[in-house]
Amino acid sequence: MNSRTTLFLALFFLSCFWATAYAQQDLGGIRTIVLDAGHGGRDPGNLGTKRYKTVERDITLAVTLKLGEYIRENLPDVKVVYTRTTNKSVTLERRAEIANEAKGDLFISIHCDSFTKSSVHGCTTIVLGKNHDDENRIAIIENSAILLEENYEQRYEGFDPKNPMSYIGLNLMQQTYLNESVEFASAVQYQFRERVQRKDRGVKQQPLYVTSRTAMPAVLIELGFLTNPAEEDFLNSERGQSYMASAIFRAIRDFKEKQDLLIADAIANQGASDGASGEKPKEEKANPDPEKNKPKEEVKPKPQEPLKVEPHAQTTKEEEKPDTQGVKFAVQILTLSSAKKAGDPVFKGQKGIGQIEESGLFKYYTGLTESFSEAQATARRMQALGFKGAFVIGLDNGKKISATEARKKLR
Repeated sequence: MNSRTTLFLALFFLSCFWATAYAQQDLGGIRTIVLDAGHGGRDPGNLGTKRYKTVERDITLAVTLKLGEYIRENLPDVKVVYTRTTNKSVTLERRAEIANEAKGDLFISIHCDSFTKSSVHGCTTIVLGKNHDDENRIAIIENSAILLEENYEQRYEGFDPKNPMSYIGLNLMQQTYLNESVEFASAVQYQFRERVQRKDRGVKQQPLYVTSRTAMPAVLIELGFLTNPAEEDFLNSERGQSYMASAIFRAIRDFKEKQDLLIADAIANQGASDGASGEKPKEEKANPDPEKNKPKEEVKPKPQEPLKVEPHAQTTKEEEKPDTQGVKFAVQILTLSSAKKAGDPVFKGQKGIGQIEESGLFKYYTGLTESFSEAQATARRMQALGFKGAFVIGLDNGKKISATEARKKLR
């Protein structure tokens, strides 16, 4: 990912911050997907090995258009919006306007990678977030492209990409959609690895300026390295472009199916609870026995007999490990780049916190149960507590699976 790519991400996600009325917020699921072919027109992007006339802007457009066709043919209820459909220049401001006007539920930006060593290869999906501190220097260098923009001081409100202090607090607002972004990114990497047999370089996070401003799940996909001859050949071929587009489509399909299932169950459960609450409670008849109406006397312990506390009641939070044996449901509430202890304030006092480590990220869940409806209720409660991206997952002897898989196993 070069400086132009990073600059685009910065401006795009900054603009997304101002679009707060997305369809995702009304539990409508994945209804509109914004597809962005990286670069274009005067911006060629990555030039690769220069053995081909085509460069990054051409490959990203070809894959993006194929992906859009797969979505339209197989997911007719999903609207596809492109930031560009031809090899033309589209200003960063206009790209953001297109996405915001569409009120997208998922943003996918498609790019090709490059490196100084031609042996480096593989696919990466990037979610915008705070990375490990020792890697922040990369983002500082990449974000320096902001300084090339006119009026950048006012546009970025004092953000200095060369000052590490500017990066403090970038993680404050990103949690709302980070869970969904990571889940989708993981689905993309799974398809690349298992179905197209590409090298999986994992899901990465980058602490870019507007990481915390995104108002919808969003990923940037690096299809491969054009500086690697074999991958450049593959990505320039019709077969390679079709394979990569179909892999991304399958990830979208699986992600959408999971979201639709969770929403359908949430609506069903809400309807059931509304029906139950609609019943008038039975009025209690007056009790003819006056003795039964007397308030019970409070029984106080004798001074010489202090209340006893059983030893197990003093168990520390570190010792309270969730029982993950068998197939169960849980609610994932956070995805973080560093490990946290169970009593950390980030969990807002929630107990029974479990941890799963995947692709260098730490995912935290709570509310283990064998009841899907209970898990749904917990998810709604967690969302009300501020964990906006909370959703139901499945666990099979501690290994994370989808809620759909867990339901099938428990039938």
